[in-house]
Amino acid sequence: MRLFGAPATPADRPTDAERIRSILTAAHSMTVVTDGQRSEVRHLDGSDPMGRLHLHPAEPGGESEYRPSIRLEFTDVAPTPVRDRVRARVTVLGRLLTPYSDLAAGSGADSTCMEFDRAVLETPVGRSHVGLEELDASCPDPLSPYEAGMLTHLLDDHHDLVTLLLRLVHPLPTAAVLRALPVAMDRYGITLRLEERHGHRDVRLPFPSPLDDVEQAGTQIQALFSAARRSSHRNTLPA
Repeated sequence: MRLFGAPATPADRPTDAERIRSILTAAHSMTVVTDGQRSEVRHLDGSDPMGRLHLHPAEPGGESEYRPSIRLEFTDVAPTPVRDRVRARVTVLGRLLTPYSDLAAGSGADSTCMEFDRAVLETPVGRSHVGLEELDASCPDPLSPYEAGMLTHLLDDHHDLVTLLLRLVHPLPTAAVLRALPVAMDRYGITLRLEERHGHRDVRLPFPSPLDDVEQAGTQIQALFSAARRSSHRNTLPA
């Protein structure tokens, strides 16, 4: 039996490569650093900005030829008003093989080639490095383009259901929890942030099975609500 609110296993959460691809897919802006110059690229179209770059593995002997370094920085911010809204940071490091101009201008041109070094994922848990082969083999989470809207809708229009989900958390939250907010959702489940007077903690509520597409989200979310209603816990829950 899967225990709600227990520490998630690898099968209950995205891999680091999937997390990176999802963050890139949902990104609407990024910071680009090349040759010591920083520029902000805003109003991304919501598609994976990696589509604007041709990523290439490092070429042997390339060190002898000057190629400007490039650093792409992305910040994953929770769409709900939780404490510590930065959920993760992603940095893509490499060197330019062709001029960088259209990308900085946000024109969407796809002529920029980048010799990929590594992608770095930083979360409150720690830091991990992901290589090009692993990144290419992974796919963005199917919910990533819709996550912000789904979480804000859940909080703004169905906050009573967020409270209901607390019945699935083990051990049951105490009166020390001042409020509970949805902070993340992916194909594996929903994450709630439980905020106390001094600090907070996140709990994952896994779906009965991972989603394959966004059309399955409603059924899986309703399954969590049904499980919460059947819960034997009848203690007073924080509002």
